[in-house]
Amino acid sequence: MDKRVRRSCLAFASILALAGCSTQEDLLEAPEEAPPARTAPLHSERGGIGLLHESGDKSQMATVTVNTFRSLIVTETAIVNNFSMREVFDQLAAQSGVAGLTGLAIYRQLWDTQNARPGLNQGQHCNDLTSSGQPVFNSFPYQCRTQEGSQASQDPFTNPASANAYKAVGLFNRFDLAPADGANCGEYRIIFARKSGETNILSRNFIIFEAVLPNPHPEEGLDGCLPVAEFWHRLTANADPASRTQQLRNFYFTGLPGFRPVVHIDNYGADPATIAGQIRTNQFMQSNWLLREFKLQKTCASGTCTSLKAIISTDKVNPFGGLFNPNSTHARAADFRFFFATQVEALARNDINLFNMDVQDQFNGGQSDAQGGENNYTGQFGNNASALRTLIQGELDRIGSTLTPVNIVNRAKALSCAGCHDLSNSNGLGGGLTWPNSLGFTHISELTEAGPEGTRFRISPALENVFLPHRKAVFEEYLSRPRPCHNVCNPGNPIATHCSPCAASVCEGDPFCCTGSWDVICVDQAQDVCGLSCNAL
Repeated sequence: MDKRVRRSCLAFASILALAGCSTQEDLLEAPEEAPPARTAPLHSERGGIGLLHESGDKSQMATVTVNTFRSLIVTETAIVNNFSMREVFDQLAAQSGVAGLTGLAIYRQLWDTQNARPGLNQGQHCNDLTSSGQPVFNSFPYQCRTQEGSQASQDPFTNPASANAYKAVGLFNRFDLAPADGANCGEYRIIFARKSGETNILSRNFIIFEAVLPNPHPEEGLDGCLPVAEFWHRLTANADPASRTQQLRNFYFTGLPGFRPVVHIDNYGADPATIAGQIRTNQFMQSNWLLREFKLQKTCASGTCTSLKAIISTDKVNPFGGLFNPNSTHARAADFRFFFATQVEALARNDINLFNMDVQDQFNGGQSDAQGGENNYTGQFGNNASALRTLIQGELDRIGSTLTPVNIVNRAKALSCAGCHDLSNSNGLGGGLTWPNSLGFTHISELTEAGPEGTRFRISPALENVFLPHRKAVFEEYLSRPRPCHNVCNPGNPIATHCSPCAASVCEGDPFCCTGSWDVICVDQAQDVCGLSCNAL
């Protein structure tokens, strides 16, 4: 018996009893088993639905428009000044369940990874592994960095005005990275810049928290992420900075109904089922300028958690530059040549926002050098005949491309951290494409400029003129598409029966939920019939 009729029975029992209406509680169906956890693909700046939309293509379906600087990137000082790095680290410490752990301890342990052993003796160090006496990670060079490592003994939290402190400079909506099947809801980032970089170009440092937000209803596909997209969309029409600040803080630190907060240890790699999300650093407190990646890892046994640590990770989509060198004797060089040939077709795609590669982690380095020759793939590749050049040319011939092997290697370099941030600025990529410029090592600055809604942190020409317009088009197309499906825990439009087994079960007893409106009664029925516990109301 459906709940809508049962409620009528309770209100008009004497009349409806004559019609055979019972007030007996309905039998609940056993809840379906949760789907197995999905393994997250290796992190990339390009992926998900963002790879399904041609640059410059404004779909006829896209009837919704968003304000780029409200719904895709937030850099206004009036808003980001309300996000502190201390609050982020303290929240991670609290979520760990580790007795006595503080945010400051996590911060110091992260930077101690840049010191040689023994350091604080609380985790990894840059020279834990060596080859021929030199530090390595994943079998490739990994430089020890004593200047950044000195932060392991500093307190950046107590005095926010000190040179050791960090300030938030940007919030980023990367819904475009959400997979088409809704395996997750994309990435949501906070970028912090060290204050010493405001006045000393040789003391710049950035920490980027890149959370992969899980889809609480993967059975609904990407429609399970609709509340996240609608949250960012609503910011476009909100002209009040104070209101937008509060909503963004709630999204990052509390979470939308039914969703984790963005700032959660499991969104930065601590969930062993997915290992999704990461913390990245952009380091220039000593030469050379390096970009690195870390993940959080929690240790628990018998229900008691004893540690939460930042562990060194490979830089994704960053094959070690020496593998492009024809004279490389590295044990993985031969395998890399054959692997890289499989990426030629994706790299040959002639769209500045869509050419791509998916690098096996065995080939990724632990650092991306934005100044020296290590990550200059074209310099390593050279101009002479080689086995790799022959393999690349063979693939170009197969797909009928007029690009050259150097064009392909140049495109691979542009997708690396070092290339995207500096080495590929203004580089010709073949096919009429030129890589757009960063600000010189970064795409967002510690320095400000006047914006239409007040003072804001500067962003690169590449972001403003190339990458953000593409993300905007992708986001608007998603928001504009017909959406018969949405989370059964949220009142809203009617849900089609094909959206989920739960919706079909509810509508079998109450067709109004699929033809009229999915109202609060439908939500209640979903909880009863499907064994759900909705907290969206």
